[in-house]
Amino acid sequence: MSDQIKNQQIKAERWFQELRNQMIGAIQKVDNSRFKEKSWQRPGGGGGLMSILKGDIFEKVGVNISTVHGVFSEDIRKNMPGTDKDGKFWASGISVVAHMKNPKIAAAHFNTRYITTNESQWFGGGCDLTPAIPENLETENFHEVLKKTCDQHNSDFYSKFKKECDEYFYLQHRKESRGIGGIFFDYMHDNFEKDFSFVRDIGQCFINFVIENVKRKKDLKYNKNDLHLLMKKRSRYVEFNLLYDRGTLFGLKTNGNIDAVLMSMPPNAIWD
Repeated sequence: MSDQIKNQQIKAERWFQELRNQMIGAIQKVDNSRFKEKSWQRPGGGGGLMSILKGDIFEKVGVNISTVHGVFSEDIRKNMPGTDKDGKFWASGISVVAHMKNPKIAAAHFNTRYITTNESQWFGGGCDLTPAIPENLETENFHEVLKKTCDQHNSDFYSKFKKECDEYFYLQHRKESRGIGGIFFDYMHDNFEKDFSFVRDIGQCFINFVIENVKRKKDLKYNKNDLHLLMKKRSRYVEFNLLYDRGTLFGLKTNGNIDAVLMSMPPNAIWD
């Protein structure tokens, strides 16, 4: 592995750690609660830090970072660039999932990652919202800040990544979308510095939106019917993450920490 790739790995890993710290601080401040942290080691190489908060606004929010390395299994190598000669890999990333107590505040998801193999390297990730009770202003604000951030890097990014998000976060077995979308991208490897700049800006965009959205909606009134809608919507969240989510499948197939892999699950859900 070249020194250039090693330096890029260091820069990406440090950024994910820095963004994690920013998110932890911002969420703790607005919720007036504290995260509980738990580190873990992966038998095949590497490990991570899992942070969970159960507060007054955020019913459950997880902010996880990990950096792992090893050898991909044969079934994963089929879909991973640069693994023709061998299955060696290195991967670092951050994952955030926030489930809110107030049914009128959308659940929020974000992740970005940097993966290298012996012959390739790329960024991937995205963010989306899953409201139980959709609100036009919330949806408009979210997509507006995403488009503005994307346009600062490439005028084609927003429409392209929004389309990929809409297609990805779709429950085929129910013929319905998980939420109101966002952006999703993978195998981004045009230019490291440009791609890295975009990934950093998307991270800042996401946490700024979540905090401002929470402040705006945290005191909205809700009733039992609203809570029922929330629990029902969460069941769709569970179904998607167990059946389709690439991050969940990647974590399970690379012997990741099971608690960290399933961090995205809501604390409660119903099927009726």
